[in-house]
Amino acid sequence: MIVFNLQCAKKHRFESWFKDGAAFERQAKRGLVECPYCGSAKVEKALMAPRLAGTKKSRKRADPENLPAAMGPDHATAKAADLHRQMAELRRHIETNFDAVGDKFAEEARKIHYGETEKRNIYGRTSAQEAQELLDEGIEFAPVPWVPDKNA
Repeated sequence: MIVFNLQCAKKHRFESWFKDGAAFERQAKRGLVECPYCGSAKVEKALMAPRLAGTKKSRKRADPENLPAAMGPDHATAKAADLHRQMAELRRHIETNFDAVGDKFAEEARKIHYGETEKRNIYGRTSAQEAQELLDEGIEFAPVPWVPDKNA
């Protein structure tokens, strides 16, 4: 897996994980990589600092008591807040652009997969057993962590 710093045509910057560089290129070419802020599919790699492996000596485990301030609890809190913001943006994107099917997710996913209804993006809930059955049938889907709505 590799993480890339990305930037959309409106200069929004964000990170995304890919299997490898070729996977990013394929997905970007097909318009599958979208900016989480504005939904633009015009996305390109942004300038990144390379990760360099250090010597064995420099790989010693850091003592949490001696971490620089930027890596301490405030850093973790800021990262958690940023992750929560990104997940909330993902939720808003899904709610705006996908059809809500509630507890009928597995049923609707099958109808779409087998051509019984129009192809469209859907979201909803399903049990672990139903999810496994969908996977066994070769029906592609992705579980999404659902952060609570601020207004709830």
